[in-house]
Amino acid sequence: MALYRFRITFEDYDDVTREIDVKSNQTFEDLHRAIHQSTGYNSEYPSSFYISNDQWTKGEEITYMPNQKRIDRGVPLMDKVKLLSFIDDPHQKFYYTFNFDRPFDFHVELMKIILEDTPGVTYPAVIKSVGEAPKQFGNVLTTPIAAPEGDDFDFLNELAISEEDTEDFSEVTDTGEEEDEVKKVDEEEDDEFGNEFSDDEGFEDEGKLSGGDDY
Repeated sequence: MALYRFRITFEDYDDVTREIDVKSNQTFEDLHRAIHQSTGYNSEYPSSFYISNDQWTKGEEITYMPNQKRIDRGVPLMDKVKLLSFIDDPHQKFYYTFNFDRPFDFHVELMKIILEDTPGVTYPAVIKSVGEAPKQFGNVLTTPIAAPEGDDFDFLNELAISEEDTEDFSEVTDTGEEEDEVKKVDEEEDDEFGNEFSDDEGFEDEGKLSGGDDY
């Protein structure tokens, strides 16, 4: 039985590649599962292969776990379609999208056709793996777990700051109190100097009056 050797690369991670041998009479679902065996992902998410040209333009779709719109359009299912049905080019390309909700996109290219499979090997078989695949949902932000009602650190949880970091807040708070004390002292000094200046003005006025008497 002939084998297809595919090179699979992430569209956004060129340094991560896989090479997988698949029997020509195996299905697109077999390739789908083999890709995620090689990446460590859970394969049970809606996904699709698209027949592609050299510019990776999406053509006819072959899908897995389709939504109602795809069912209504009659998009063929991966487990029903054999790879050999869509191999008409020695460098056939497929654009592949895994998990439509939080997608990873792949380029799947036929590298060579091997006329005989190797006895004792279970196919699909990952024959080459380069680079570590990104985490399956690594780009999704998680919401911090709220503290119980009335906890002193509720506002810290909202900021995603741990309880251990509160010492920094204490230092900032203490500094603020010290600044308030300094401000208060400055205001008292201003009042004191203000009173002194008021007294000086009184003396100055008395001087002027006394000077008038001399004349």
